[in-house]
Amino acid sequence: MLLFGSLKTSSPYPWPKVGYEVAKAVSDGLVDYGIAICYTGTGVSIAANKVKGVRAALCVDAQTAKGARLWNDANVLCLSARLTTEEIAKEILDAWFSVTEPDPSEAKNIEELKRLEAQLQ
Repeated sequence: MLLFGSLKTSSPYPWPKVGYEVAKAVSDGLVDYGIAICYTGTGVSIAANKVKGVRAALCVDAQTAKGARLWNDANVLCLSARLTTEEIAKEILDAWFSVTEPDPSEAKNIEELKRLEAQLQ
């Protein structure tokens, strides 16, 4: 497990850097998945999605987290510190990690995301 941001420094840390550093670790193959948290979760998800090969999803419930993995092959989970209670976080994490591979019926859509991403480079 790698730690980033305030979990690593024990001091305030800019959310754009948190999202980027978590996503970069995923993109570089240092970890399979990343989890990034900021006040709303929106900022870290935007920053994470700037990294090639990352599909970050802001999830506020377990069903969204499971769907993000299953249908979108998301590899970075973004959470809102404001909205996510400890109980909800546990449900979201259980759902996220319950999916071991994307739904095969979504392969064409996931490949289309990769093609769209390649056009940005």
